Amino acid sequence: MPVAAPGASCPLPPAQARYLGTVLRKQAGDSVRIFNGSMGEWLATLNHIRKDKGSLLLAERLRAPLPPPALVLAFALLKRDATDLVLRMGTELGVTNFQPLITERTNTHRVNLDRLTAIATEAAEQCERMDIPHVAEPCQLTTLLGSWPENHRLFAAIERTQDRGLAPNVTFRDARAGDGLLIGPEGGLSDAECQALLARPFVAPVSLGPLVLRADTAVASGLALMSDGLRSTQDQSQ
Repeated sequence: MPVAAPGASCPLPPAQARYLGTVLRKQAGDSVRIFNGSMGEWLATLNHIRKDKGSLLLAERLRAPLPPPALVLAFALLKRDATDLVLRMGTELGVTNFQPLITERTNTHRVNLDRLTAIATEAAEQCERMDIPHVAEPCQLTTLLGSWPENHRLFAAIERTQDRGLAPNVTFRDARAGDGLLIGPEGGLSDAECQALLARPFVAPVSLGPLVLRADTAVASGLALMSDGLRSTQDQSQ
């Protein structure tokens, strides 16, 4: 949406034009809702649409833009279906940046970033979220730790924290905008990877309970707790 004002015209991206015309069978004169992370959500009318081209006329702004608090999800790459699920759930639960990781036990190193971005876009549309999360290129765990900003916590879900003699001194209720959540692969992080995490002062080890969870289940559980912590922090600051 280059111009956000009633009566303004905005072109449709080719993919969106094809989706509206071919999949949804929309025609000129039909009303649609469109969103943009910087301009908000608008009610618009299709001016014209044909194959992969079209344009809209903005009618009324329905919601002002409300940028979500920054939330990074660093997750070990999983098999295709599980990775797709992580993108969908993460988008619904407020992730603003996805960082796929390659760890010792990662079972795949290949990823189609365009496809994952499309999944995040679809999930954002379905949950009426106005911004699209960023999906980064996969990187090694050591690369993530070397580039992580030390003024933000990285909550690391480490299995059996009590068995490792860990007594977390922070919880998800302490989460702040810009913090991140790290979830390991199926089979868990290796001992060497756990030690590398615990050696960093910005890493906060957290437990997701006494049971061993599937990686995608751990993502949903950890993000739900972290999102709740972020909301509590926002409420206290208002």
